[in-house]
Amino acid sequence: MKVLTENQCEKFAEVGYLIIDFKFAKLLLDEIVTHVSYLYRKQPCSEFGAPRRVQDAWKSVNAVREVAVSSAVLSALKQLFGREPLPFQTLNFPVGTRQRSHSDTIHFNSIPRGFMAGVWVALEDIDRANGPLQYYPGSHKLPEYSMQDFNLKTGYSNYHKYEECIDRLIRDNGLVAEFGLLKRGEAIIWHPNLLHGGAEQLDPRRTRHSQVTHYFFSDCEYVTPMEGSREQPAYREPLWIPKTSEELRSLSTTSVTKKVRQLVRRIF
Repeated sequence: MKVLTENQCEKFAEVGYLIIDFKFAKLLLDEIVTHVSYLYRKQPCSEFGAPRRVQDAWKSVNAVREVAVSSAVLSALKQLFGREPLPFQTLNFPVGTRQRSHSDTIHFNSIPRGFMAGVWVALEDIDRANGPLQYYPGSHKLPEYSMQDFNLKTGYSNYHKYEECIDRLIRDNGLVAEFGLLKRGEAIIWHPNLLHGGAEQLDPRRTRHSQVTHYFFSDCEYVTPMEGSREQPAYREPLWIPKTSEELRSLSTTSVTKKVRQLVRRIF
């Protein structure tokens, strides 16, 4: 099933992102906000005084999983990348992140390169005041930069230096930011090398409920570039988000069995 027009596919190739309405049920979006809210309470607060995010809420909130494995989303991604999309991570946010600009290729990549995507869904209306997504159209056409390209040692301890290098790259290339001003239910798909981050939250009293799902694609190997190099990749084994309830039950059974075996080993 094709959900994107030829013009939409061409725009994605040109600017590195696409805003689209997948027609998510409003009740489904409300369910995510309601049921993820208790998970936020378990998270440490950020420097802005609010929980920053919850990772992989799909494990306990089925509505999160349903958005991540939406058939319309998967079909759109297959059109854009030509391979089967494989969701492997969700992140849910109650407020804007103010995250500095980066390319996802420093966190996730594939061999062959470039088979990764992010899909960000607005769970409420997003405007300039509540901290929208910020991105740089066309920046996906820049080279993929690793820690080594910036003469940095691998590892998260140098990530702030990587961010400084990206800021300089943006200035040197004269890139101009745009903002994801989305209505509730709309989504933005971005290319793995698109530079993006979180814009300033002008009204700190506002929420900015949203969900992003990260996807790899079939027939690849998967790596964490920040932890490795092109010569010695840091391979990863993603936990794929189950696309059906049957797969979810099977995964849950496997997890319980594994925990029981670990407990038995400790006892005996």
